[in-house]
Amino acid sequence: MAEHIQIPTPAGTFDALSAGPQDGRPVLLLHGFPEAAQQWTEQLAVLGGAECHAVAPDQRGYSPGVRPEQVLDYRMEELVGDVLSIAGHLGWDRFDLVGHDWGAAVAWATAAAHPDRVRTLTAVSVPHPDPFGDAVRGDEDQQQRSAYMRVFRTAGAERTLLDDGARALRGIYGGAVPQHHVDDYVQRLSEPGALTAALNWYRAMRYGGGRIGPIAVPTLYVWSTEDVAIGSTAALATADHVTGPYRFEMLEDVTHWIPEQAPEALSRMLLEHLLAHQG
Repeated sequence: MAEHIQIPTPAGTFDALSAGPQDGRPVLLLHGFPEAAQQWTEQLAVLGGAECHAVAPDQRGYSPGVRPEQVLDYRMEELVGDVLSIAGHLGWDRFDLVGHDWGAAVAWATAAAHPDRVRTLTAVSVPHPDPFGDAVRGDEDQQQRSAYMRVFRTAGAERTLLDDGARALRGIYGGAVPQHHVDDYVQRLSEPGALTAALNWYRAMRYGGGRIGPIAVPTLYVWSTEDVAIGSTAALATADHVTGPYRFEMLEDVTHWIPEQAPEALSRMLLEHLLAHQG
């Protein structure tokens, strides 16, 4: 059973879930949109049982204690800084990094910029940002899949998602996420300022710093064939952007919500990846 903890950093205090022994192998798990640390419940249990010290924070904007109002405060460099601050408070010089959706984007950027800190990378759903950006610009299929991002950046996105009992927000999960998780996410994001903070991740994309370059750390990338947001073009091209040991896994008949829809398969692959790279 994961325990709720708080992690103080210069940016504010993050809420988090923690499992496993304090002296276990450090693993940090980053959630995506529109979710929270709870999405990693199954993986936290498995990692804790494998004597890892697994921590999943509610990221910037999702933790009430770290919810700045300015869009610029949600640039990737700030999100990567949060990862390092959290690891620093936990006393982790090196750690295994896992991310899903937006959390995967942050994990890719962290591994690219700080390979000395990241022992292994596990990215779920979202591919390496460089081929993904290329696909968004030049691949018609990915352009159609990513059209929702323009909606999320509009001024009225909050109202669109929360109107009619948050019908549109609930629809994002597509029936693939456990209902009690959906109810929790919707409740959290219905709090004043919470959804704006989460959407500011998308609004800050225009301030991105460009390409992140190749990944040198051992990397596992897990993609699913029924992911409506991520097409195969960038998923398959990711191999060309990892110079370290690379493993690509494709899950058939699974949607974007891999950690919750296919928890056993993901947990198995994650543990295999960690065991394969002990150094």
